[in-house]
Amino acid sequence: MINQRFVVQLGHRTVGIAVRVPGGLIFYASDDEFDAMDGRIFTRARAIERELKKVAKLQERARRLQRESPLPA
Repeated sequence: MINQRFVVQLGHRTVGIAVRVPGGLIFYASDDEFDAMDGRIFTRARAIERELKKVAKLQERARRLQRESPLPA
């Protein structure tokens, strides 16, 4: 059996690879921002895409809150 591997990008940024396995695609993160997804099996490429967007949105929100919150004295 030949492994099928795919580069996974979000926008213009490479964030990992997906490898076809029984039951779907396993995601391997190459970007620390997506470590929480590393090793998870997704049934479809669309599911990886949705989760990437969700994680990116949460990360951006966390960065924004960190910038806006005042540092303790």
